[in-house]
Amino acid sequence: MTSPTATPCPGAPPLRVSSGRSVSERHEYMRLKTPLVALSSVGLLALAACGGSGGGSTPNSTPSNFKPGATGNFQDKNAKGPVTLAGAQKGGTVTVLTQSGLTTTLDPSEIYYTDTSSIFSGLIGRSLTQYKYDPATKNMILVPDLATDLGTPNDTYTKWTFTIRSGVKWGENGKPVTAKDVAFGMTRCMDAATFPTGACQYYSNAYYKGGSTYKGMYTAPQQKFKGIKVNGDTITITMAKPFPDMPYWGTFPANGPVPSDPKISDPKAYKKHPWSTGPYMIDKFNLSKELVLKKNPYWDPATDPARTQYPDGYDFQLQTPSQKIDQIMLADTGDGQTTLTYDDLLAPDFTQMKQKDPTRLTLGGSPCTYYWAPDNRKITDKKVREALSWAYPYKNAILATGLIPGVNAIPATNLMPPGVPGRQAYNVTGRQGFDNDPAKAKALLKQAGKLGYEIKFLFRTDDPASVKSKDAIVKGLTEAGFKATPVPTTTANYVAARDNTSEDINVRSAGWCSDWPSGSTWLPTVFGSTDPTKSHSFGTNYSAFGNKAMDDKMDAIQKMPLEKQADAWNALDKQIMTKYFPLFPTYYTGIAQAHGSKVNGDFDDNTVGMPTWKNIWLTQ
Repeated sequence: MTSPTATPCPGAPPLRVSSGRSVSERHEYMRLKTPLVALSSVGLLALAACGGSGGGSTPNSTPSNFKPGATGNFQDKNAKGPVTLAGAQKGGTVTVLTQSGLTTTLDPSEIYYTDTSSIFSGLIGRSLTQYKYDPATKNMILVPDLATDLGTPNDTYTKWTFTIRSGVKWGENGKPVTAKDVAFGMTRCMDAATFPTGACQYYSNAYYKGGSTYKGMYTAPQQKFKGIKVNGDTITITMAKPFPDMPYWGTFPANGPVPSDPKISDPKAYKKHPWSTGPYMIDKFNLSKELVLKKNPYWDPATDPARTQYPDGYDFQLQTPSQKIDQIMLADTGDGQTTLTYDDLLAPDFTQMKQKDPTRLTLGGSPCTYYWAPDNRKITDKKVREALSWAYPYKNAILATGLIPGVNAIPATNLMPPGVPGRQAYNVTGRQGFDNDPAKAKALLKQAGKLGYEIKFLFRTDDPASVKSKDAIVKGLTEAGFKATPVPTTTANYVAARDNTSEDINVRSAGWCSDWPSGSTWLPTVFGSTDPTKSHSFGTNYSAFGNKAMDDKMDAIQKMPLEKQADAWNALDKQIMTKYFPLFPTYYTGIAQAHGSKVNGDFDDNTVGMPTWKNIWLTQ
């Protein structure tokens, strides 16, 4: 899952951090990623993340149990509706402020950023499975949604069967949602040309039998897809290769229903008003200005194991300046009392809120890693890449962007963040925390015979935070013996410039978030071989790292028994970083969000670093 000026993190779609979600850095979009979407993985993990509360405990700046992006061994295949929250009251409108517009689209076939994914799945649309917040562990639990359970696989995980529950209706006309509607939506998203930034090309097309050659119902209407079969209320998906993570992939909006009527589901029209199956439906929508939701009169809480419908509606006010958001949050007067934001507070305002009313802070983890990716086609000497990791001014660059060290910017070692199953922390360089060492960097450059090596990186001239960060980076690299050459661009052109393989830069800033907890959503995505000579885009491999032996190991891990995969991913992560050092992490993300005093149930959905929309209610 995104900040208004954010730049997509590669994780398939720039995080899709932002997955559109305004993850931790206001100035970069991150999105959830590709097979990778790595929240992935089969419920193998158990992550414990902290969360703030709308009603009580006082969070610390760095919670002792902080684990970004924790989720995992928490599953409840028997969860049922209706859900009731103790003490919750009905009524009122929740105002949601963010400095950015919503990322790209609300069409479920293409949603792949954290903001739009979280909002859609929490309030508007339903899919095969979903997450439910558990206040006892402060983690998200995988539970059924449109399916009656978490699916039934065969022994090899090459076939999955889901039974679609009865009683779910479309908010727009009150008609029943059928298994055919769900299968249509699941197939519709596989048209990569029509939905180029969607997640299906990374999962459905990659894993479903026949998916790799299927062009899509709009691009090749004469071609029929046979990997998804419907029999009554049952959907059966046949895989081209084992896919034990299917229940996690099932949480994505792309695995939900879309009306098959071409007048309704036409991509150009549907992205402006996707139909509702959740507790709320769209009343007004403008991608860059506002999203107003009202109650779906046909939503039946008895059919929903996780969602609630306490507020009368939601009013998302987009492109609100950060300073204004923070002042409304701090003042907590009038409508501000029923307002929340999923943007992080600016550092000075966070300090004020912590002193004034820490119960209105929501702190916690999010499953994302930001990193600097040297272009391995150009910076071929490993020593130069290592020197760069010692030269980078981590803390000064983080402070320049308004992030809060130890709160929403956490020192990073591994590529895979805490919370991914099997992950064991390693330290390839020996660097501690946010420390850097210009002298050590300079010594490595001398050893390589590359003193004065030129580093070219992008910055955004119309983003003050990017300019400040650029200045800090130039100073740090220069002190370490590099020649630093910042390359100017604008926010509007940043992503295209960064993704262009022929751009005259040799280091790229990127970020990736788990699509679900699993190494399968990290290493193949970030390190899987690409051929920049055949494309103008890196895809999600911003370091242009390519190694057939490592690709073969990734393929082999995905064929291992499920219980062995987690440790194998961790070992390969360490091996790649130790032997090749293709990139280096700059920080893990967390959240530092706030809400008004009448907002309850605003916890950290640590699968995406967004509010727990399904738990929200207002004091009347």
